[in-house]
Amino acid sequence: MIWSVSTLLRRSGTTRLVGAAAVALAAALTLTACGSSGGGPGPAKVVQQKQDSPYQGTKLSKNFEKPDLQLTDTSGQPYDLRQQTNGKATLLFFGYTSCPDVCPTTMGDIGVAMKALSAEDRKKINVVFVSTDPQRDTPKVLRTWLDSMGSDFIGLTGDLAKVKTAAKSLGIMIEDPVVNPDGTVTSTHGAQVLAFLPSDDKAHVLYLSGTEEKTYEHDLPLLAKGVAA
Repeated sequence: MIWSVSTLLRRSGTTRLVGAAAVALAAALTLTACGSSGGGPGPAKVVQQKQDSPYQGTKLSKNFEKPDLQLTDTSGQPYDLRQQTNGKATLLFFGYTSCPDVCPTTMGDIGVAMKALSAEDRKKINVVFVSTDPQRDTPKVLRTWLDSMGSDFIGLTGDLAKVKTAAKSLGIMIEDPVVNPDGTVTSTHGAQVLAFLPSDDKAHVLYLSGTEEKTYEHDLPLLAKGVAA
């Protein structure tokens, strides 16, 4: 896995970075350390905007378009990300089900925060998990894994090249999964969550790896109501 600066510091026992400068540094490292091994153009870069937002997540100065991505959902049906989340608040995360740490923690925290919402507000937010290990993350595997966090969470799997292209357009790095000597699989990927507002279907808020559950609890009601960042 690729961890953000805050996660790495937490894992080593170092006090969490605080202040706008630290957040900006973490955002820059997790989002721009995504060079292309193929020699093509690098991924989109993200610049943190001065925090004058009602959201506790990081406000983005560049509002990314939702990726044009067609994959397969957990019922085995085609799913067009842009078309089927159009006009609805959306949280988007790239990861894999056998991830030992960041993926279940992130999705679990979002799941807890979603359960704290009213039933009406929950219906206004799509939580989309896109697999970075599609060979192993079949629709059935994805559904079983996601159900432990949110039975209404959307799981998508399919062509890894498409997934990598979509993530790259958002400044998120994904590398091909590697089978380790012990048979386990490591899928190296950026661990950012992007929040797309329903007003323009663009990403306005970023959540780094290690974002606390209480931050999602604060922000999700705003996202459900389409409050501007």
